Amino acid sequence: MFRLLFKSFFRTKIFVLSLVLLMAVGLISILIGKQYLVKQEKTILAAQEFQNNSIQRNLEYHNDDLGLLLYYLRFTLIKKPANISAISIGQSDVNPLLQAVTIRAIEGQKYDNDFENPALLMSGNLDLGFVIIYLFPLVLIAMIFNLYSEEKELGTWRIVAAQTARKATFLLKKMLVRVLFVFAVLMSLLFMASAILQIPMDQNFWAIFLQSILYILFWSVLCLWIISLQKSSNFNALALISIWVVLTILIPAIVNNYVMNTYQVPEALEAMVEQRDGYHEKWDLEKDATMTRFFEAYPQYKNYPVPEDEFSWIWYYGMQEMGDLAAKETSAEMAEKLQLRTSVSKNVALFVPTMHAQLSFNTLAGTDMVSHLHFLKALTEFHKNLRLGFYTKFFDNKPADTIDWSSYAAKFYTIKRDFSWFYVLLPTLFITLIFGTLGVLNLRRL
Repeated sequence: MFRLLFKSFFRTKIFVLSLVLLMAVGLISILIGKQYLVKQEKTILAAQEFQNNSIQRNLEYHNDDLGLLLYYLRFTLIKKPANISAISIGQSDVNPLLQAVTIRAIEGQKYDNDFENPALLMSGNLDLGFVIIYLFPLVLIAMIFNLYSEEKELGTWRIVAAQTARKATFLLKKMLVRVLFVFAVLMSLLFMASAILQIPMDQNFWAIFLQSILYILFWSVLCLWIISLQKSSNFNALALISIWVVLTILIPAIVNNYVMNTYQVPEALEAMVEQRDGYHEKWDLEKDATMTRFFEAYPQYKNYPVPEDEFSWIWYYGMQEMGDLAAKETSAEMAEKLQLRTSVSKNVALFVPTMHAQLSFNTLAGTDMVSHLHFLKALTEFHKNLRLGFYTKFFDNKPADTIDWSSYAAKFYTIKRDFSWFYVLLPTLFITLIFGTLGVLNLRRL
C-alpha cells in the first residue's frame, strides 16, 4: 500500500514543485546564514585591529598624560556569535555584536548601535528559521488540504471506500506519505546547515531539530483536523490559510504591539539625560560635593589629593562616575521592562506554536533579547574592571609607557544559551496532541 502511495505522490506536480521550492529556498537561507557569520567575523577582526592601532597611535601623542590618553582610548567587548545563530539570526541584526567603550560614564555608551540599512532591517533576514516557520507550513497545506475533499468532489471516494474497510486508515496513510516527505526535506536542510555552517551537534542543535520536527507535526495534525471536518476543498484551503495568517502574522503583531505599549521604555532617554546632567552639573559645584560621593562609593581612593584650584583627573573621572550613579536606577528600570516584554511574549507563546517556535529558535541560537541584556550586564562589569584597573595608575601620575598595553586587546564575551527542555518541547507537543486527537476522532465518521 505504502509503495503505491509513494509512487503516486512522486508522480504529482506538487511533489516536484515542493521539493524544488523547499530545497532551493532552504539552501539560500543557509548561504545567507553563512554570509552573516562571515560578516560578523570580519567585523570582529576589524575591531581587534582598530583597537590595537588606536592604542599605538594615541600613545605617540599622549604618552606623558595617562588621564588624557584614556579619555580617547576605546576598549572593545565582543559578543562572538555561535555558528548556530546563523539558523535564527533573531534580534542580532539590530543589537550590536560588539561595544567599544571608554572609561568615561558607561550609561551613555551602552546603547550605541551600528548603522544599518533601514530597508534591510524592515524586510528582515531570510534565515533557515524563517523558512521553517513560514514556508514549510504553506507547502504542507498545499499538499494536504484536499486529500479527502478532492476524492469526494471527483467522485472517486466511493471507489476507494468500496475497496477498503478502513477508510480513515487509508486517508492517514495517504497523508503520512506527504508528511514524511516534508520531514525528509526538513531534516536534510538541518543537517546541511550543520555541515555548511559548521554547527556542532550539541544539545542546542538537537533542541532546534526537535522543535522543528514538532512544529511541522503541529501543522500536519492541524491540517488533519480541518480535513476531518469533511468540508469542501475551497473551505479547507481558506480555513488553513486564514489560520496561517493569524498564527504567523496577526497574533505576533498584536502581542508585539501590546508589550511595546504596556511596557514603554522612556527610561532609555531618561537614563541618557540623567547621566549627562549628573556629570555636567558637577562643573558648577564645589569639588567636595563630587568627591564626597565618589569616595563613599570607592573608599580605597580617599587618600588621593584633589586640588581645589586646578583641574585633576581624579575629579574629572569622579564626575563621570557620578553621572553613572545618577542614571543607575533608571537604567535598571529599563532593563527590567525589557525583561518583562520578553517574559510576557514567552508566556503568550506557550499557546501559539508559531511564536513559541520563533522565540525558542532565538533562545537556542543566543540571538534573543535576554542574551543581549546579559551582554549589556557583562559590558557594565567589563567597564567597571577597566576603570578600577586604570584609576590607581593615572591617580599616581604614572606615564603611559609603564603599562603593558598588550594585555588590553579586545575581550570576548561568551553567549549564555541555557534553556529548559520542557519549555522548548512540551507546549507544542501538548497542542499537537489536542488537535491530533480531535482529527482522529472526526475521521471515525468517514
